[in-house]
Amino acid sequence: MSDEQVMVAEPIVKQTKQTQPKKQPRYNVILWDDSDHSYQYVVMMMRKLFRHPVEKGFEIATQVDCSGKAICLTTTMEHAELKRDQIHAYGKDDLIPRCKGSMSATIEPVG
Repeated sequence: MSDEQVMVAEPIVKQTKQTQPKKQPRYNVILWDDSDHSYQYVVMMMRKLFRHPVEKGFEIATQVDCSGKAICLTTTMEHAELKRDQIHAYGKDDLIPRCKGSMSATIEPVG
């Protein structure tokens, strides 16, 4: 037998609904307003946890303050749960003495 390469034809696979990957449902990470956290806290948290630029962090802080809530991120359920938990674990705002802990966040399905 020789050392020649053997070419093998790839089978043709017809794409059907059964073979196409399903898209995962999307979820919003919602940050809820309270009076115990400063804009600076929100901006810093958005930078650290979400890698948002300062401008986006300020936009989210303003929306939380004016509307009572803001969407921080839209992603898969598992990633949304992780980010919600990171917000809950972020800690208190040292700029506001009455602050006792982290801000509140929830996840909601998009749509």
